Amino acid sequence: MSTEPRVDLVKLAVQTAVVMLAIGLALFVPAGTLAWRQGWIFFAMMLGFTIAENLWLFRNNPELLKERMNGIGRKDQEKWDKVLLAILGAAFFAWFALIGFDAVRFRWSRVPVVVEIFGGILVLVSFRLLHATFQENAFLSPAVRVQTERAQTVVRTGPYARVRHPMYAGFALQVVGAALLLGSWWGTVGAFALIALVARRAVLEERVLRQRLADYDEYLRTVRYRFVPFVW
Repeated sequence: MSTEPRVDLVKLAVQTAVVMLAIGLALFVPAGTLAWRQGWIFFAMMLGFTIAENLWLFRNNPELLKERMNGIGRKDQEKWDKVLLAILGAAFFAWFALIGFDAVRFRWSRVPVVVEIFGGILVLVSFRLLHATFQENAFLSPAVRVQTERAQTVVRTGPYARVRHPMYAGFALQVVGAALLLGSWWGTVGAFALIALVARRAVLEERVLRQRLADYDEYLRTVRYRFVPFVW
């Protein structure tokens, strides 16, 4: 009998559809129109990456895929993390709405095409970094919790040899790139507010890992930077 963890594909499809629908509504309703080329380009990029990454996880690490589908809301998730994730989620969709208002409905920003292209490149770079993170870290839960049931260990390879939180670094690249691609200077400002929230989560997460994950203190001494080498 197979011991491979079973992934609920219907649940996965519903979760993906709900998230993508929420992103689409958060962008296009404030924009007031569907005739937004940059919006559709970004939406297609996000949908394509999400589907591709889920397929990769399903084939190569279904246990991690299950963790990412079910990790949020578990009893062993840190209570402060549940609150912070709720704040971050609300801020994330408010940020999309700000971009729609700014770039399309009211046109407060005038972003050159070359800058929009640069933003698209940043989003693609973020996809590459995020995928490398998934490849290396089999314990990449969306929730802050130590996965004792999966015998979690410290990951030191791949991007984790350079920074302690490559997932968050990829997120930072993605939100800055998305704001530029979508043509919103105000969205770019908002992206740094999101990054600040994620940075706070990283600091709190490290406190938990230092207390509950063996050898994490030694890892902190070996890899000094959280998001950007030689910066922070």
